[in-house]
Amino acid sequence: MNADEPAPTVAEMLRANEANWDARAPVHLRSDFYGLDGSRAPGDWFAPFEWGDLGDLHGRDVLHLMCHLGTDTLAFAERGAARTVGLDFSAASVAGARRIAADAGREVEFVRADVHRAPEALAGRRFDVVYTGKGALCYLPDLAAWAEVVRALLRPGGMLYVVEFHPLLDSLGPAGSPDEVPELLLRHDYLAGRGPVRKDSPHTYTDGPPLAGAVTGYEWRHGLGDVVTALAGAGLTVDLLRETDLLPWPRFAAMERDPASGWWRLPATRPAVPLIFALRATSAPTPAPAPVRRA
Repeated sequence: MNADEPAPTVAEMLRANEANWDARAPVHLRSDFYGLDGSRAPGDWFAPFEWGDLGDLHGRDVLHLMCHLGTDTLAFAERGAARTVGLDFSAASVAGARRIAADAGREVEFVRADVHRAPEALAGRRFDVVYTGKGALCYLPDLAAWAEVVRALLRPGGMLYVVEFHPLLDSLGPAGSPDEVPELLLRHDYLAGRGPVRKDSPHTYTDGPPLAGAVTGYEWRHGLGDVVTALAGAGLTVDLLRETDLLPWPRFAAMERDPASGWWRLPATRPAVPLIFALRATSAPTPAPAPVRRA
Protein backbone atom coordinates (compact mmCIF):
# COMPACT_ATOMS: atom_id res chain seq x y z
CA MET A 1 0.00 0.00 0.00
CA ASN A 2 1.38 3.42 -0.93
CA ALA A 3 1.84 5.97 1.83
CA ASP A 4 -0.73 8.27 0.22
CA GLU A 5 -3.42 5.58 0.03
CA PRO A 6 -6.08 5.72 2.75
CA ALA A 7 -5.87 2.93 5.28
CA PRO A 8 -8.55 0.28 4.76
CA THR A 9 -11.37 0.04 7.25
CA VAL A 10 -11.81 -3.04 9.41
CA ALA A 11 -14.79 -4.05 7.26
CA GLU A 12 -12.65 -3.77 4.12
CA MET A 13 -9.90 -5.86 5.70
CA LEU A 14 -12.37 -8.56 6.70
CA ARG A 15 -13.74 -8.64 3.14
CA ALA A 16 -10.17 -8.96 1.83
CA ASN A 17 -9.59 -11.90 4.17
CA GLU A 18 -12.78 -13.58 2.97
CA ALA A 19 -11.68 -13.23 -0.66
CA ASN A 20 -8.21 -14.50 0.26
CA TRP A 21 -9.63 -17.65 1.86
CA ASP A 22 -11.98 -18.17 -1.08
CA ALA A 23 -8.85 -18.16 -3.25
CA ARG A 24 -7.02 -20.54 -0.90
CA ALA A 25 -9.78 -23.14 -0.72
CA PRO A 26 -9.36 -24.69 -4.21
CA VAL A 27 -5.58 -24.90 -3.69
CA HIS A 28 -6.05 -26.56 -0.31
CA LEU A 29 -8.62 -29.02 -1.64
CA ARG A 30 -6.03 -30.33 -4.11
CA SER A 31 -3.04 -30.19 -1.79
CA ASP A 32 -1.14 -33.09 -0.29
CA PHE A 33 -1.07 -31.14 2.98
CA TYR A 34 -4.76 -31.73 3.70
CA GLY A 35 -4.58 -35.39 2.67
CA LEU A 36 -8.02 -35.61 1.11
CA ASP A 37 -6.83 -38.66 -0.82
CA GLY A 38 -7.19 -40.57 2.44
CA SER A 39 -3.63 -40.05 3.66
CA ARG A 40 -4.84 -38.02 6.66
CA ALA A 41 -7.68 -38.87 9.02
CA PRO A 42 -9.71 -36.16 10.81
CA GLY A 43 -8.18 -37.14 14.14
CA ASP A 44 -4.66 -36.49 12.84
CA TRP A 45 -5.20 -32.75 13.34
CA PHE A 46 -5.54 -33.14 17.12
CA ALA A 47 -2.95 -33.66 19.84
CA PRO A 48 -3.77 -36.37 22.39
CA PHE A 49 -4.12 -33.77 25.16
CA GLU A 50 -7.02 -32.15 23.27
CA TRP A 51 -9.31 -35.15 23.70
CA GLY A 52 -8.48 -35.33 27.39
CA ASP A 53 -9.26 -31.65 27.83
CA LEU A 54 -12.51 -31.92 25.88
CA GLY A 55 -13.74 -35.03 27.66
CA ASP A 56 -16.43 -37.38 26.45
CA LEU A 57 -18.34 -35.86 23.52
CA HIS A 58 -21.13 -38.43 23.35
CA GLY A 59 -24.52 -36.75 23.36
CA ARG A 60 -23.02 -33.24 23.22
CA ASP A 61 -23.58 -30.58 20.54
CA VAL A 62 -20.29 -29.22 19.16
CA LEU A 63 -19.70 -26.06 17.13
CA HIS A 64 -16.39 -25.51 15.31
CA LEU A 65 -15.87 -21.81 14.59
CA MET A 66 -13.72 -20.69 11.63
CA CYS A 67 -13.47 -24.30 10.45
CA HIS A 68 -12.16 -23.76 6.88
CA LEU A 69 -12.52 -27.11 5.01
CA GLY A 70 -13.82 -28.92 8.09
CA THR A 71 -11.23 -31.70 7.81
CA ASP A 72 -10.83 -31.66 11.59
CA THR A 73 -14.51 -30.86 12.25
CA LEU A 74 -15.38 -34.40 11.19
CA ALA A 75 -13.44 -35.78 14.16
CA PHE A 76 -16.09 -34.52 16.59
CA ALA A 77 -18.75 -36.54 14.79
CA GLU A 78 -16.45 -39.57 14.78
CA ARG A 79 -16.05 -39.27 18.55
CA GLY A 80 -19.77 -39.39 19.21
CA ALA A 81 -21.00 -35.80 19.24
CA ALA A 82 -24.78 -35.70 19.01
CA ARG A 83 -24.63 -32.83 16.53
CA THR A 84 -21.58 -31.29 14.87
CA VAL A 85 -21.68 -27.90 13.15
CA GLY A 86 -18.86 -26.05 11.40
CA LEU A 87 -18.96 -22.33 10.57
CA ASP A 88 -16.72 -20.33 8.25
CA PHE A 89 -16.96 -17.07 6.30
CA SER A 90 -15.51 -18.47 3.07
CA ALA A 91 -18.17 -19.75 0.67
CA ALA A 92 -15.57 -21.81 -1.20
CA SER A 93 -14.36 -23.39 2.04
CA VAL A 94 -17.88 -24.26 3.19
CA ALA A 95 -18.74 -25.78 -0.19
CA GLY A 96 -15.60 -27.90 0.02
CA ALA A 97 -16.35 -28.90 3.61
CA ARG A 98 -19.83 -30.09 2.67
CA ARG A 99 -18.40 -32.27 -0.11
CA ILE A 100 -15.74 -33.71 2.19
CA ALA A 101 -18.34 -34.59 4.85
CA ALA A 102 -20.65 -36.17 2.27
CA ASP A 103 -17.83 -38.24 0.82
CA ALA A 104 -16.93 -39.41 4.34
CA GLY A 105 -20.54 -40.28 5.12
CA ARG A 106 -20.64 -37.93 8.12
CA GLU A 107 -23.71 -35.94 9.10
CA VAL A 108 -22.00 -32.64 9.78
CA GLU A 109 -23.69 -29.31 9.13
CA PHE A 110 -21.64 -26.46 7.67
CA VAL A 111 -22.85 -22.87 7.81
CA ARG A 112 -21.40 -19.93 5.92
CA ALA A 113 -21.19 -16.81 8.07
CA ASP A 114 -18.71 -14.34 9.49
CA VAL A 115 -17.91 -15.44 13.04
CA HIS A 116 -19.19 -12.10 14.35
CA ARG A 117 -22.64 -12.99 12.93
CA ALA A 118 -22.64 -16.59 14.14
CA PRO A 119 -25.53 -16.28 16.64
CA GLU A 120 -27.84 -14.88 13.94
CA ALA A 121 -26.63 -17.35 11.29
CA LEU A 122 -27.31 -20.23 13.66
CA ALA A 123 -30.74 -18.85 14.56
CA GLY A 124 -29.93 -18.58 18.25
CA ARG A 125 -28.89 -22.21 18.66
CA ARG A 126 -26.58 -22.92 21.59
CA PHE A 127 -23.94 -25.59 22.04
CA ASP A 128 -22.30 -27.65 24.76
CA VAL A 129 -18.84 -27.20 23.20
CA VAL A 130 -17.42 -24.42 21.03
CA TYR A 131 -14.02 -25.25 19.51
CA THR A 132 -11.70 -22.98 17.54
CA GLY A 133 -8.07 -22.37 16.77
CA LYS A 134 -4.93 -23.40 14.91
CA GLY A 135 -4.82 -20.23 12.87
CA ALA A 136 -8.12 -18.54 13.73
CA LEU A 137 -7.57 -15.85 16.36
CA CYS A 138 -5.17 -13.84 14.21
CA TYR A 139 -8.09 -13.03 11.88
CA LEU A 140 -10.13 -11.43 14.68
CA PRO A 141 -9.78 -7.64 14.98
CA ASP A 142 -11.56 -7.41 18.36
CA LEU A 143 -11.22 -10.24 20.87
CA ALA A 144 -13.72 -8.69 23.27
CA ALA A 145 -16.43 -8.76 20.58
CA TRP A 146 -15.48 -12.35 19.69
CA ALA A 147 -15.70 -13.43 23.33
CA GLU A 148 -19.23 -12.02 23.56
CA VAL A 149 -20.16 -14.04 20.47
CA VAL A 150 -18.79 -17.20 22.09
CA ARG A 151 -20.74 -16.52 25.26
CA ALA A 152 -23.93 -16.18 23.23
CA LEU A 153 -23.27 -19.50 21.51
CA LEU A 154 -22.70 -21.53 24.69
CA ARG A 155 -25.36 -23.19 26.74
CA PRO A 156 -25.23 -22.59 30.50
CA GLY A 157 -22.22 -24.53 31.73
CA GLY A 158 -20.95 -24.97 28.17
CA MET A 159 -17.27 -25.12 27.26
CA LEU A 160 -15.08 -23.09 24.93
CA TYR A 161 -11.88 -24.87 23.91
CA VAL A 162 -9.23 -22.92 22.01
CA VAL A 163 -6.12 -24.61 20.63
CA GLU A 164 -4.07 -21.95 18.93
CA PHE A 165 -0.60 -21.10 17.73
CA HIS A 166 1.20 -19.41 20.59
CA PRO A 167 1.77 -15.67 20.07
CA LEU A 168 5.45 -16.29 20.78
CA LEU A 169 5.57 -18.63 17.78
CA ASP A 170 4.12 -15.91 15.58
CA SER A 171 6.84 -13.58 16.84
CA LEU A 172 9.68 -15.91 15.85
CA GLY A 173 11.37 -16.08 12.49
CA PRO A 174 14.44 -17.92 11.16
CA ALA A 175 17.73 -16.15 10.63
CA GLY A 176 20.94 -17.32 9.00
CA SER A 177 22.03 -19.05 5.83
CA PRO A 178 19.60 -21.42 4.08
CA ASP A 179 22.42 -23.99 4.18
CA GLU A 180 22.53 -23.91 8.01
CA VAL A 181 20.08 -24.97 10.68
CA PRO A 182 18.54 -21.54 11.30
CA GLU A 183 18.39 -19.79 14.62
CA LEU A 184 14.95 -18.52 15.64
CA LEU A 185 14.92 -14.87 16.63
CA LEU A 186 12.23 -12.43 17.70
CA ARG A 187 11.35 -10.82 14.39
CA HIS A 188 7.68 -9.85 14.78
CA ASP A 189 5.45 -8.24 17.42
CA TYR A 190 4.13 -10.37 20.25
CA LEU A 191 1.79 -7.71 21.60
CA ALA A 192 -1.07 -5.95 19.88
CA GLY A 193 -1.20 -2.19 19.62
CA ARG A 194 0.42 -1.33 16.30
CA GLY A 195 -2.51 -2.38 14.16
CA PRO A 196 -3.06 -5.23 11.72
CA VAL A 197 -0.31 -6.76 9.63
CA ARG A 198 -0.90 -6.76 5.89
CA LYS A 199 0.38 -9.84 4.06
CA ASP A 200 0.63 -10.07 0.28
CA SER A 201 1.57 -13.52 -0.96
CA PRO A 202 0.60 -15.55 -4.03
CA HIS A 203 1.29 -18.74 -2.06
CA THR A 204 -0.48 -20.29 0.88
CA TYR A 205 0.92 -22.50 3.67
CA THR A 206 0.24 -25.71 1.74
CA ASP A 207 1.78 -27.20 -1.35
CA GLY A 208 0.15 -26.36 -4.67
CA PRO A 209 -0.01 -23.62 -7.29
CA PRO A 210 -0.18 -19.87 -6.65
CA LEU A 211 -3.50 -18.34 -5.69
CA ALA A 212 -5.73 -17.20 -8.52
CA GLY A 213 -6.14 -13.61 -7.33
CA ALA A 214 -6.98 -12.14 -3.89
CA VAL A 215 -3.47 -12.48 -2.49
CA THR A 216 -3.86 -9.86 0.25
CA GLY A 217 -4.80 -10.69 3.82
CA TYR A 218 -4.72 -8.96 7.21
CA GLU A 219 -3.82 -10.39 10.60
CA TRP A 220 -4.09 -9.02 14.12
CA ARG A 221 -1.64 -9.74 16.95
CA HIS A 222 -3.07 -10.94 20.26
CA GLY A 223 -0.97 -11.73 23.32
CA LEU A 224 -1.98 -14.54 25.63
CA GLY A 225 -3.15 -11.99 28.20
CA ASP A 226 -5.46 -10.43 25.61
CA VAL A 227 -7.21 -13.76 25.06
CA VAL A 228 -7.71 -14.51 28.75
CA THR A 229 -8.86 -10.98 29.54
CA ALA A 230 -11.40 -10.94 26.70
CA LEU A 231 -12.97 -14.21 27.85
CA ALA A 232 -13.06 -13.12 31.49
CA GLY A 233 -14.68 -9.86 30.40
CA ALA A 234 -17.44 -11.84 28.69
CA GLY A 235 -18.17 -13.71 31.92
CA LEU A 236 -16.44 -16.98 31.04
CA THR A 237 -14.30 -18.79 33.61
CA VAL A 238 -10.91 -20.02 32.44
CA ASP A 239 -10.13 -23.32 34.16
CA LEU A 240 -7.26 -24.60 32.00
CA LEU A 241 -4.37 -22.96 30.18
CA ARG A 242 -1.59 -25.15 28.84
CA GLU A 243 1.45 -24.39 26.69
CA THR A 244 3.21 -27.02 24.61
CA ASP A 245 6.30 -27.21 22.42
CA LEU A 246 4.46 -29.34 19.83
CA LEU A 247 3.06 -28.34 16.44
CA PRO A 248 0.78 -30.39 14.14
CA TRP A 249 3.12 -29.81 11.19
CA PRO A 250 6.77 -28.75 10.82
CA ARG A 251 6.71 -24.98 10.57
CA PHE A 252 10.51 -24.82 10.60
CA ALA A 253 12.85 -27.10 8.66
CA ALA A 254 14.79 -28.15 11.78
CA MET A 255 11.74 -29.60 13.54
CA GLU A 256 11.63 -33.29 14.43
CA ARG A 257 8.64 -35.61 14.69
CA ASP A 258 7.59 -36.61 18.20
CA PRO A 259 7.09 -40.41 18.14
CA ALA A 260 4.42 -40.39 20.85
CA SER A 261 2.03 -37.88 19.29
CA GLY A 262 3.12 -37.72 15.64
CA TRP A 263 3.39 -33.94 16.01
CA TRP A 264 6.58 -31.89 15.62
CA ARG A 265 8.95 -30.06 17.98
CA LEU A 266 12.24 -28.21 17.75
CA PRO A 267 15.37 -30.34 18.30
CA ALA A 268 16.82 -30.70 21.79
CA THR A 269 19.68 -28.39 20.79
CA ARG A 270 17.21 -25.49 20.60
CA PRO A 271 15.49 -23.75 23.53
CA ALA A 272 12.17 -25.29 24.57
CA VAL A 273 9.59 -22.59 23.90
CA PRO A 274 5.78 -22.72 23.68
CA LEU A 275 4.49 -23.19 20.15
CA ILE A 276 0.81 -23.88 20.85
CA PHE A 277 -1.45 -23.00 23.74
CA ALA A 278 -4.72 -24.62 24.75
CA LEU A 279 -7.34 -22.80 26.78
CA ARG A 280 -10.61 -24.06 28.23
CA ALA A 281 -13.28 -21.73 29.57
CA THR A 282 -16.82 -22.37 30.74
CA SER A 283 -19.98 -20.30 30.81
CA ALA A 284 -21.94 -19.85 34.02
CA PRO A 285 -24.25 -22.76 34.84
CA THR A 286 -27.98 -22.32 35.17
CA PRO A 287 -28.68 -20.95 38.63
CA ALA A 288 -30.38 -23.34 41.00
CA PRO A 289 -33.98 -22.36 41.73
CA ALA A 290 -34.45 -20.40 44.91
CA PRO A 291 -35.90 -22.43 47.76
CA VAL A 292 -39.60 -21.99 48.35
CA ARG A 293 -40.28 -20.25 51.59
CA ARG A 294 -43.25 -21.48 53.49
CA ALA A 295 -45.23 -19.18 55.65
